[in-house]
Amino acid sequence: MAVAVTVYRRDNCLLCIEAERTIERVVDDLDTTVDVTTYDVDDDSELEAAYGERVPYVTVEGGVSFEHRVDEERFRAAVENAA
Repeated sequence: MAVAVTVYRRDNCLLCIEAERTIERVVDDLDTTVDVTTYDVDDDSELEAAYGERVPYVTVEGGVSFEHRVDEERFRAAVENAA
């Protein structure tokens, strides 16, 4: 079964791009299947209200979360623990 990772982001967000690169790097390095779902908060008023200035906001299996920056080691550990 794949590990679910959810990314709340917005366009033209440098921290979002950095977070997505970190996620990609870790996912590419793992033997675990990871299903990354991305939402642009500017496309949904409820998401914008919930996550607006907190993007990127990343969850692993709806639990472990990262706000603004994704720590590579913590993210790796969260994915491995969820697998």
